[in-house]
This record gives sequence, C-alpha cells and structure tokens, in this order.
Amino acid sequence: MIRTLPALRVLALAAAALPTVLLAQVATPQPPEVAARNYLLVDVTAGQVLAAKDIDAPVEQASLTKLMTGYLVFDALRAKKITLEQKLPVSERAWKMPGSRMFIDPKMQIPVDDLLKGMIVQSGNDATVALAEGVGGTVENFVRLMNEQAKALGMTGTSYKNPEGLTEPGHTTTAKDLAILARRLMQDFPEYMHYYATKHYAYPGTPKSNGNNRNTLLFRDPTVDGLKTGHTAAAGYCLVATSKREFPQLGQRRLLSIVLGTASENARANESQKLLNWGYTAFDAVKLFDAGQPVATPDIWKGKQSQLKIGRAEPIVVTVPSGSAGKVSTQVVRQEPLLAPIAQGQQVGTLKVMLGEQSVAEVPLVALEGVEQAGLLGRAWDAIRLWIK
Repeated sequence: MIRTLPALRVLALAAAALPTVLLAQVATPQPPEVAARNYLLVDVTAGQVLAAKDIDAPVEQASLTKLMTGYLVFDALRAKKITLEQKLPVSERAWKMPGSRMFIDPKMQIPVDDLLKGMIVQSGNDATVALAEGVGGTVENFVRLMNEQAKALGMTGTSYKNPEGLTEPGHTTTAKDLAILARRLMQDFPEYMHYYATKHYAYPGTPKSNGNNRNTLLFRDPTVDGLKTGHTAAAGYCLVATSKREFPQLGQRRLLSIVLGTASENARANESQKLLNWGYTAFDAVKLFDAGQPVATPDIWKGKQSQLKIGRAEPIVVTVPSGSAGKVSTQVVRQEPLLAPIAQGQQVGTLKVMLGEQSVAEVPLVALEGVEQAGLLGRAWDAIRLWIK
C-alpha cells in the first residue's frame, strides 16, 4: 500500500524484507521533473518510496513482462525441474515470434543458460517463448502460471496474456506491481541476478550486432546492475533499473527506479539516471540496527528464560532527507506482559521511528530467539509475581 503524501512515502510490498508504514508528513526534497507517463523510485534497502507518479494506473507491459517470465524460470531451476545445461527445442511458434529476437530456429537445441541470456540481454521474444514452453509445456499453461504467481506476490493490478510482452488486450500492469516483482526477483533469486548485468551476448551463429544489452545504463553507470527494458508503440520506452552504491557506516544501499512511457531509448535512460542520482543525493539512509542486533531485551514471563531479545533478522534502515539523520530517534512499542511460549520470528512489538517530533515509519519487531514455556512450578511462580505486580 502507498500513502500518497507530499512527503516521505513508504511502499509496503508483498513479502518485503522490511515492511514499514509511514505515519506523518515530513518535509522532503521535491523530486526532479521526469519526462515519463509513470515513474517510481524505491529505496530498496529501507523499503521506502522516494518519488512516485501514477503508480496504480494500468500500463502496457512491453518486454518488462519478461521479469515475470524470468521469475518462473528461476523458480523452475531452483526446484530442479530444469537445469542451466539442459537443451530446449525451438518450436515453430518461438522461431516465428516478431519483435526483438535472439535469432534461433527449429534446427537448434539451445541450453537454458543461453536462452536466459537471449531473453534478458537481447530481449528475444523467440528465446522467451522457448523458455515458456520448456517450463510450462505450452505458452498458454505458462501464462496461467504467470498470473498465479502475480496473485501470490500481491500484484493486484497485473494481468498477463503472453510471456514476452507483445501488445495484447488486457496485458497490463502498474508501476507499483513492477516494483513488487522487481524486489521479489532480487530478493528471491540473488544467484541469478548476474544475467541482468550482462552487457553483451550473442549465441554462436547469430548476429553479433544484436548482442548489446538494451539497458544503456549498464554502460553509463558502473553502479547499475539491472534490470530490464521494454518498448512497444503502445507502451513507449520503459526501463526498470536498479543500482547499488556503497556508503560509510551503512554499506550497500540499493535503489530501484521504474520509468514508463518515455519518448525514446535515450530518454528512458536519462530519466532513470536522473531519478537514481537524485535519490542517492537528496536522501540519507541511516542504519539504526544491524541484522540480528537486539533492539530491546524485555522481560518474558512463564518461560524457560527470563528475557527475550527482539529485533530484525535484517538490518533496520530508514531513509530521511539529506542532512536530517541527527534528528532521528526511536521508540519501542510492545505488548505487556510478554508470555511464553514465543516462537522465533514471531512479531512481538514495533519500532517507531521519529524525525524530530514527527513519526516517519514503523518497523515490526520479532523474537530473535524462541522461548519455550516453563514447567508447572515456573509458570505458577510467574503468575503470582504478575498478580503482585
């Protein structure tokens, strides 16, 4: 859900690593002018939206569709339904696909690894259909799997009609859904993200002139390592781009930009770069707690131990306007009393993050360890102590 405010906005993405919720307006830098129909800039590290325009409006997906195709192929690889070395046939349907191509034909048997490069680097519709048929049996069944996965990820504004992104009635998505998908793709399949950073690829025997990645930011900005371009006459020029940069006291900070409906290939790169640079300079990311670091150690009753460490398995990071990090403060809100048993990972409280006198975000706090229930005598003694308390 997105709270549309003239201030910091926080995107609660489905199954995000660190969900946060904005509570109040905080004066923030004005985003730059972006020449795009829709755009979205997300601080992935903090889970916060820094800038947005028409993120719930339905849009043509073009080859951004291939992000979901990749998600399902990676899932099949992890489940060992296919392997990277496995060779897949090229059907007549795949061979005859219009638009961007890898230039494969029915005489070939192509390894999955190469088909992934053909789909991601060259945006090949032929490679995409070959992968869809290899994973789903048929394109139609694969599209069914795409829609099921979109629903599971919480992409409520997305409908798939094909695996490659050619214009078709009802084949639409939203900038918000693309952010959900891109974040989950990076979060769920980090071992396959190198495909999206590949600058050059051409299958042996196919035109080398077709071998450059369409994402020109990979060649301009060494911190950019993905993700996918898209273009049709209806969609305009689109780009989902992600960048990671190192910062003192924080480590790696990742931003995600989604720019849809620009006028040219150069424009989508320029507008994406503008958003990314602005996000890194206009906002500071502040690490409040390290991964696994206890935020608090409250008393727990009727358990085999007397205290419980609470925090997050991931670092707790918040993004604030540049120069305002010194005004950040935190407050732990939790249920009282805490009673065993409590399972590891169970939510037991909330970390309220303040910027001056204003609430910025809320971060769920979980038990960093499990606490079993004490024996009968221990529970009875704690019951008496609680009654007296």
